[in-house]
Amino acid sequence: MSAALILAPLFAPRLIGLPISISLGLTVLTFLFTMTDVPIESVGLKLFSGLDNFGIMAIPFFILAGTFLTRGGVARRMIAFTTSVVGHLPGGLGLAGVAACAMFAAISGSSVATVVAIGSIMMPAMVEHGYPRRFGVGVISTSGALGILVPPSIILVLYGVSTNTSIGALFMAGIVPGIMLALMLAAVTWFIAWRRDYPRMQRATLAQQWTAFRESVWGLLLIVIVLGGIYGGIFTPTEAAAVAAVYAFFITVFVYKELKLREVSKVLLQAASMSSMLLYIITNAVLFSFLMTHEQIPQEMAAWIIDKHFGVWSFLLVVNLILLAAGNVMDPSSILLIMAPILFPLATKLGIHPVHLGVLMIVNSEVGLCHPPVGLNLYIASGIAKMGISEITVAVLPWLCAMLIFLGLITYIPEISLWLPRLLGMI
Repeated sequence: MSAALILAPLFAPRLIGLPISISLGLTVLTFLFTMTDVPIESVGLKLFSGLDNFGIMAIPFFILAGTFLTRGGVARRMIAFTTSVVGHLPGGLGLAGVAACAMFAAISGSSVATVVAIGSIMMPAMVEHGYPRRFGVGVISTSGALGILVPPSIILVLYGVSTNTSIGALFMAGIVPGIMLALMLAAVTWFIAWRRDYPRMQRATLAQQWTAFRESVWGLLLIVIVLGGIYGGIFTPTEAAAVAAVYAFFITVFVYKELKLREVSKVLLQAASMSSMLLYIITNAVLFSFLMTHEQIPQEMAAWIIDKHFGVWSFLLVVNLILLAAGNVMDPSSILLIMAPILFPLATKLGIHPVHLGVLMIVNSEVGLCHPPVGLNLYIASGIAKMGISEITVAVLPWLCAMLIFLGLITYIPEISLWLPRLLGMI
């Protein structure tokens, strides 16, 4: 009963178009002040303790790094490199798009930044080379979702902060699934292009490939610096985020010189705006989690699951259905911050590893980015390609089916996520 009273005000404002951050805040305040006797001092203390987390500082730094890289010509050089390697294959430009999205995801940590940076260059190029507009939109919309799975993912940081799970272990857990999903999306791209005989590009010479690699190496080095620094024990994930921001500033302003010093203030404002939005959602999510715990909702749900003799398989199926349904009305960060505090204690009672649950939630969020009505990637692609949402929804279906198959594999084969962290002794 308490769960219904809390969740009803959460979704009611969404029906009239209010942002999830406002809906979440209204829900918490309405319930706290009208249906509980929680002292206001406790609310303030919980807010302070919930936000007093060193890991949260990684979020604005990774956002700043991604903003610098999006504006600084890194994406264009990565596209040139991937095109020189796979452009001669069936659907070569599409395959180059998938590879470029995977690499840019590994340095930006953001799905939005990946779709904007790669899509704004790659989609017009595909049309120019004779590919159907739908094909390009399908490739980039779905491949862009790799931005929240491949480390350093901002959403993985959010999960680590909200569940007190090792961010380093989560980053490492995202590598194998990220590579697998990229390969599956590439396979769909290749098959469609081969079946429909889409154009190929001329094979690049070794000299051309080397030139393209040399041009893109400064951006690719960021992957080595961030992940190598974390797993080499040089710095923490939060410190890695700060290093990434400084490095991104350096290469875009002083190496590639595509961002002028006078334009840096605009980049800082853009990153600050996005960071503020996320931190506001985190603030409301902290209170929402406190409210759920105070009303003993997770404990009641855990008791109900145990009473109904739910096994791990059936529980994971229910989790997927809940998260896919949530993807219809919420963005990934909101889904994670609201659902993680509820699902985490239930999964722990059933023996599901926190890292496995985190990757599972991220993959569900990836699917949510690629289907309406809130699929953010679809709206970004729509603006770039000048296509309607209904047309784009049809265009992404082959790749979306591959993502759902991948979700099934991640759900019921936890070693896909856990193998590498275990190999490195991180879990």
